[in-house]
Amino acid sequence: MTQAEQMDPRDAAEPSRCVIVVDASLPVGRAANAAAVIALTMGRKRPELAGPDLVDGAGAVHPGLISIGISILGAAGTELAAVRAKALARGIEVVDFPAQGQETTDYTLFSAEVSRCDADALHYVGVGLYGPRKAVGKIVGKYALLG
Repeated sequence: MTQAEQMDPRDAAEPSRCVIVVDASLPVGRAANAAAVIALTMGRKRPELAGPDLVDGAGAVHPGLISIGISILGAAGTELAAVRAKALARGIEVVDFPAQGQETTDYTLFSAEVSRCDADALHYVGVGLYGPRKAVGKIVGKYALLG
């Protein structure tokens, strides 16, 4: 059984929540990029989040979308490492996006830059969380939708 097929007991216990918290000071294009990269990666880690395909009135099929939605929240960039740490401490699924990812389009260079940093020295442009609604809410409840 693959990891995606295994049901996390927390997921069955209460409704789940998926949020992405991005650095609110980013220009809109970079904020959108961070949210898109995190969402794509979360979808790879949790493919069960995509709902069944949608069929329109003419019978055309459209790919299934996430059925629980994804809130995109804004926070001070300096708070993202703490959001990440709190989520990991509570066993919440995390997808983080180090700032080096927006400094190059070369993934090999990005990987090399990240490998030169200690974990506590990484600066994030965004962090995605997926887990039990209440646990996620306790971490991100003070943040508003990205404006």
